[in-house]
Formats: sequence, structure tokens, C-alpha cells
Amino acid sequence: MSGFSADWLRLREPVDLAARNEQVEDAFLSALPKGPVRLMDLASGAGSTVAALSGRLKTHQDWILTDNDPALLEVSRRRFSQFGQGTVAYRQVDLSGDLATLPFASVDGVTTSAFLDLVTRPFLEQLVSLVTAARLPFLASLTYDGRASCMSVDPFDEDIRQAMNAHQKTDKGFGAALGPDAAVAAEALFEAAGYRVVSGHSDWHADRDAQAFQRKLISGWVSAGSDMGLDPERLSHWLEMRTEQIAKGALAIEVGHRDMAAIPL
Repeated sequence: MSGFSADWLRLREPVDLAARNEQVEDAFLSALPKGPVRLMDLASGAGSTVAALSGRLKTHQDWILTDNDPALLEVSRRRFSQFGQGTVAYRQVDLSGDLATLPFASVDGVTTSAFLDLVTRPFLEQLVSLVTAARLPFLASLTYDGRASCMSVDPFDEDIRQAMNAHQKTDKGFGAALGPDAAVAAEALFEAAGYRVVSGHSDWHADRDAQAFQRKLISGWVSAGSDMGLDPERLSHWLEMRTEQIAKGALAIEVGHRDMAAIPL
């Protein structure tokens, strides 16, 4: 799977936490057992899902965090070494090939964050099949949906957005990724399996309080634009302009995401 650095995950976590859709999370949490719960998080990264949900779970909770990156799993181990609400276990696993080896039958719910847009249609179908066969509630947070904008607007923004969306559909470690189509595809698959789906926006809003995040984000956009063949001179000019705006605290960025809870009936 295409990896993410611990530094990037650290920068984005405050933006992620502010973006998460509480109504969607409430639907997932209400579908869990009333007593102690055991949850499995897919592609856990540095443990952002645990950070987001553990305080909202008013019960003993045992987590299984799964990721293919041992460095990120180690970040999580250090982060939750004094986890007071229950236990946190870790499993290094290549989800692209070994998803079915995970203990879906022995958990009460499955979560993931910022992951579904990286996977292929066949992988998503397998995931939905495993979740629904076990009759588990499922929460997918922060799935990119193709929307992105800057304020103030520049004519080149749309070229970059389209290039980024095309780049999102390249291989992220699973094959050609669903990218911005993932959220709609996941909702349709769960509904077809007889689940109730609750979904809503969970958009990033990054302004002068997230300047380091903004710089990293637009650098990634420019890199994607370069990979997809955009004019290098226009990319350089755009990056210089946006970097100056960030330094002045004059740039606001919004990026569209969707959160989804899929609930067995």
C-alpha cells in the first residue's frame, strides 16, 4: 500500500478531527453493543480513528489496529501505551492481499479513516462482503470525494483539481484506485447488501491556523499535477503564489470528504 509519513499524518490529524461528521459517527456508535466493545481499524496509520472515537465510547473498548507500515504501528504503540479505556493491539498486515485473514468474526465493529479512496473496486467489494457476512456495523471516515477549492480562486485551481483527481485513481498499492468515486461506490455496495447507510460531508477547512498543513497539502497537489503532465512553469508560479498567501495568513483551503456508517438491519 502507498505509505504516508508520520509527519503528514501528524499535520493532518487536527484538520481530520475537526472535519469528522458527528451524526455519522453517532449512527455507528449506536449500532455497537451496549457493554464492552471490540473494534478493528483498517489502515490505522498513527491511530487517528482511536483518537477520534475512544472518548465518545463510554465503555471498555479493545482495539485492533492494522497497518502495513511498522513505523506507523510503532507510533501508535507509543501513543496508546497508557490507554486507559481498554486495550490496543496491533497487527502488521498487507491489506491488499491478506484482508480475509483478519478477525472479522470476533469483533463488534470495523472502522477506517482516509482509506477507501486508495483501494480498487474488487478490494472494496471484498471488504463489504466480509463486513456484511459478519453482520458488523462499519464506519468509513474522511473518504475524499473529488471536491477541492482555494480562496481566493485562481484559474489554474481547476486544472490542478482535475489532475489531482486523475492521480487519485492511479495505483496506491492495490491497483487502479477508486479515488473520488469510492464514497458513492461504498454506499451503493452496502445498500445492495441490505444495510442502512448514513452519510454526510466531512470536509477539510484549513486556514491560517494550519499553515504547515497547507504547505504540505499544496506541495502534494503540485507533485500530483506534475505527475499528470501539467505545465511545470504554471505549476511553479501557482505554488509560489499560494506559498506567499500562506505566509501572509491569507489562504483558505477546503477539500471535500464524506463519512459513512453502514448499519446491519
